[in-house]
Formats: sequence, structure tokens, C-alpha cells
Amino acid sequence: MSIRVVIADDQGMVRSGFSILLNAQPDIEVVGEAGNGEEAVHKAAGLRPDVVLMDVRMPVLDGLAATRRITERPGHPGILVLTTFDLDDYVYEALRAGASGFLLKDASAGELADAVRVVAAGEALLAPTVTRRLIAEFARMGAPKAPDRRRLEGLTDRETEVLGLVARGLSNAEVAERLVVAEQTVKTHVGRILMKLELRDRTQAVVYAYETGLVRPGG
Repeated sequence: MSIRVVIADDQGMVRSGFSILLNAQPDIEVVGEAGNGEEAVHKAAGLRPDVVLMDVRMPVLDGLAATRRITERPGHPGILVLTTFDLDDYVYEALRAGASGFLLKDASAGELADAVRVVAAGEALLAPTVTRRLIAEFARMGAPKAPDRRRLEGLTDRETEVLGLVARGLSNAEVAERLVVAEQTVKTHVGRILMKLELRDRTQAVVYAYETGLVRPGG
């Protein structure tokens, strides 16, 4: 089964370029394009893609609002935000809105395809090198009011350790290798973390870890 993708960007050349690159992959199919956030919401509902590539600055409805509307629906696709470093603050808000991660617009064809695969698999696309740079900038600007840290007290020591590693951008397989446990064990820990912290998905867990100070920018 191919990974179904919708590309949302107000620049036609950008959409065409990404479409060509992704359709060249044997396991990825671009099933639709949107020129603004409103179209992206409708395409996500009608075409039921696995992943939506979402630009931030678009007319009619911006990418942040579109992300919120799409992720409010059950069984929603993963949202991969397209950005540049001058949109750091928007990226942070996109993650809080439910995006699965972000990708720089100058990413290579291989990076783009890999990012789509990661998000389609339900992972958070938060590469450590990029994430730390962005989070450090968020900290400098002043992050939103930190959530209640008392919920962290409900985690076991191992769950807290897993959350910290996930927040640093490690995949389940990498966490398993670091802790010398089975990957399925890590998945179980992540599931319990989400339940205990009352979080929707892995990406929200990463944001929560930074906002509560469990993981420090650049740490």
C-alpha cells in the first residue's frame, strides 16, 4: 500500500516540485494538492491521506488553523509542517496544534521522502540537531506557560527516562537500543506515558517534556 499524501502550499511551483519528488518514490503517492488552508482541511477529509505536507503561511486559512481543524477529527492524517528557520515561532505553535513534525523547505528529495515515511508510521519527526536549535530559540523568546509538572510524578523512573529520550528525537528503535530493551517494550512505555500525561500523541509528549523542563534546550 502506498503512503497517500496531500500537499498544501500557496505556491504552485512548490507543490509541483514536491509532487514530482514524492511520486518518484515507489511507496508514496500524491493524491491531492491544496493552495490554502481551507482547501487542505477539505482535501484531508475527502481524500483521507496518510500525511499532509502543510505550509504555514497561506491565504484564506493559515497552516496553523488548518492543522488544528484537521487534528480535531478522529483518525486524522499526520501533519508534516513545511518551514524555514525564520518561522521558528510558527513551527512551535504548529507542534502544539497537533502537527507530527516539521521539515525545512530546502530538504533534499531523500529527506522529504524519509520524513513522509516517518510521519506515516506515527512517529514524531523531530531530528535532534534541528529540534534543539528550534527549541533553544523558543526558550529565548519565552515559551508559553508551562503545564502542571505534577503529572510527571505519576511516571515511573523508566517512563521518565523514555520520555526524555523521545524528546531528544530518538525513535523507538533507538530508545530500545540505548536502554537495551525490546522495541515493543518502548512502544508500551510510550503508550503509558501518553495515557498518564493525558496527551494525544508522541509529538505532544515531546512538547510537554520541553515545556515542563524535563528536557532542557541544548541539553
